[in-house]
Amino acid sequence: MANESSKDSIFTPLTTTQPTLSDLLTIESSASIYFSYARETEFSKDFGAEHQQLTLLVPTNKAIMALGRKPHQGPTPLESEIEITEQQYDEQSKRNVDRWVAAHIIPSRVSLFDVPVTYDTMLDGKSVTFTPVSGTRKDSLDWSRVTLENGVRILGMKEGANGVIYMIDGTVNPN
Repeated sequence: MANESSKDSIFTPLTTTQPTLSDLLTIESSASIYFSYARETEFSKDFGAEHQQLTLLVPTNKAIMALGRKPHQGPTPLESEIEITEQQYDEQSKRNVDRWVAAHIIPSRVSLFDVPVTYDTMLDGKSVTFTPVSGTRKDSLDWSRVTLENGVRILGMKEGANGVIYMIDGTVNPN
């Protein structure tokens, strides 16, 4: 009888007032390629963790498709004659994806009120600088008045319970 009462207990789902970054990436169709790469990494665990505050610089699918070499391919090899095993290729591809995804994650919420400002990313030794765009109105949204490295523009912002997603029209170079 004691087991029956535990079976009949009421299930109370966990609810939040805001979606997590993982929830937002799931429904953002223009970020599906980035999210697909990110899910291959350990970093994706933090996208659903409410105790973690992150800023994600998420390239649009179009921006990723425009890359000459895709994130899993990494930089152009110096010596193309060298042959590697399939296992070595898989390990190298995983490292490339980890580096690329980490370069797009800032381990805190950023403030774009007072720019230029630089933030370290999750990739060791890599930082991203937000610089002001000349000719923008002071009453424009903070994110619309800045660019990232190489003139990459922020196209939109989505706020989650555990951070912010900035959709960008380019990518952050991990090298």
